[in-house]
Amino acid sequence: MDAVAVADAAGRIAAAMARIIVGKPDTIRLALVAMLAEGHLLVEDVPGVGKTTLAKALARAVDGAVSRVQFTPDLLPGDITGSSVYNRQTSEFEFRPGPVFANVVIADEINRASPKTQSALLECMAEHQVTVDGGTYPLGDPFMVVATQNPVEMDGTYPLPEAQQDRFTIRVSVGYPDPAAELAMLEEHGSTDPLERLRPVTDLRTLRSMIAGVRGLHTAAEVRRYCVEVVGATRRLPDVRLGASPRATLHLLRAARAWAATAGRGYVVPDDVQAVAVPVLAHRLVLGPEGVAARRTPADLVRAAVARVAVPSPPRG
Repeated sequence: MDAVAVADAAGRIAAAMARIIVGKPDTIRLALVAMLAEGHLLVEDVPGVGKTTLAKALARAVDGAVSRVQFTPDLLPGDITGSSVYNRQTSEFEFRPGPVFANVVIADEINRASPKTQSALLECMAEHQVTVDGGTYPLGDPFMVVATQNPVEMDGTYPLPEAQQDRFTIRVSVGYPDPAAELAMLEEHGSTDPLERLRPVTDLRTLRSMIAGVRGLHTAAEVRRYCVEVVGATRRLPDVRLGASPRATLHLLRAARAWAATAGRGYVVPDDVQAVAVPVLAHRLVLGPEGVAARRTPADLVRAAVARVAVPSPPRG
């Protein structure tokens, strides 16, 4: 599938989601970018702004299997991945798949579960498979984890370790709607659940073709080098104790390809890298004492890193 066809299909998906998530086109586009980049999405915001609804709308629009797991302190790894159950009739253990066996897995309030349970998602997110009792089971194709967390109410939570945050391609914040969008939401959604009216606008076969088209999008050597330099600049900032990882460089390139494809362009330009730099890199940075004292935010530091890197000139001829 070429970039024009990808953009057309992505536009239909975004339009369907926009009827549910009112007034948030950028957030919707970034959620689509995460899916087309074969990545995972972390939605961090206060309660009631539509974090879970965003994930459900995305899954329903592409006609994918969706499962939702409410993370709690007593949740066990087997509650997510599945477990082996003894069958008395056959006298053998049988694997019972858990909710992770879906196309879109919503990990609701992921920071409320223990680190042991959080780590059950690491293999799923990195390798798209589950290993239980020596057996390996492939997950859905495509497969995406959409995790939500509340950054305000931290009592009784287990913050995601850096290694797990690094596996999320993009972090977004839905934010409060403006008054006009909130009024439109009351008029349209005040009496019914809008998700009940959402119908798929594409299918998984088309989505796989879109992902393949994004994967093959032309990326010049200068743009790839630009991605490396931007990520490298985050490691040299004086306010940063831990910069972005090599995995972040790969995610930045994939997200830039997806961003370009949703614009209908068959090649990546530096503007695409800049457009996704903050949502791809900010959640991976660990601030040092100077950054904390100066009240710098990771997003500000990513912008500072981007500003330090010279934009490559287009090739001549």
